[in-house]
Amino acid sequence: MRKAEFSRKTKETDIFVRLNLDGAGHAEISTGIGFFDHMLTALAVHSGMDLTIQAKGDLEVDCHHTVEDTGIVLGRTLAEALGDKSGIARYGNAWIPMDEALASSILDVSGRPFFVFSAPLKNERVGTFDTCMTEEFFRAVCINAGITLHLQVAYGANDHHMIEAAFKAFAHSLQMAVTPLEKGTILSSKGVF
Repeated sequence: MRKAEFSRKTKETDIFVRLNLDGAGHAEISTGIGFFDHMLTALAVHSGMDLTIQAKGDLEVDCHHTVEDTGIVLGRTLAEALGDKSGIARYGNAWIPMDEALASSILDVSGRPFFVFSAPLKNERVGTFDTCMTEEFFRAVCINAGITLHLQVAYGANDHHMIEAAFKAFAHSLQMAVTPLEKGTILSSKGVF
């Protein structure tokens, strides 16, 4: 039952997300932003989640609303799929290289949203994706899913490689954190999240 779907429509965007945490990494992604589609596909493949995202946004303005709102809806869908978060490993971490770039993702699926991001991005865009939206996307996911995430690109020269390493690191750490444990186990001294 670790599946969910969520829709959100505003005057700026119309987003639908379907998620299966126990899938096979199948992705059906359409946001109108080629590089973002590539990153979301990598997220699905490397996390092992089945992920469908259909997003329409005011791309004539820029990519901001589409990317951030996709993060919001993905975060809410993830929270719904996880339910009360019992029976999961809770913590995850990964270091992922992408050619000259190296990224780390350390997270806690605790219900307490917090986000720290560090990356030496150098360019305004990769394709039609504004590189500053990397941080906005992950912040939106964390706030809406209740995740504490420390995401860092230690170094790199190519923004495509640095961002892709970050998405893949997040994917692997998320897969680790949502791994099922003994049924009903809650990794908290409080007994609840």
